[in-house]
Amino acid sequence: MTLRNTNVTADCRTVTDILSRIGDKWSIQVVVQLGSGPRRFNELRRIIGDISQRMLTLTLRGLERDGLVRRTVYPTIPPRVEYELTELGCSLLMTVRALGDWAKRHHDQIIEARRRFDETASQDGGKQDAA
Repeated sequence: MTLRNTNVTADCRTVTDILSRIGDKWSIQVVVQLGSGPRRFNELRRIIGDISQRMLTLTLRGLERDGLVRRTVYPTIPPRVEYELTELGCSLLMTVRALGDWAKRHHDQIIEARRRFDETASQDGGKQDAA
């Protein structure tokens, strides 16, 4: 009988839980856009471009639920609503920017590695070692 490292398993679940929120198609884009200050819903929608109204609503609600975004409703007619990063959201933005910088620095290397991999895979008929 082998013993499992339950701390590693719990850590993986914790990381997976958080990454499922911020690793979707839209959350990082919203966080980056809010990094320059509060924005209104339609402004975010215009800047991001491809996102539907429904998906932006769901993304903002999820980020708000996780404490990364604050929604403020101003008592005007019609009501004005702004979204901004919380302190927690700002700390995520720093990490996202670091990851973005890494991706930019290594993009060419990754593209070249993919090219070599695909070339090798096509030469051996897509077969992979069973080792």
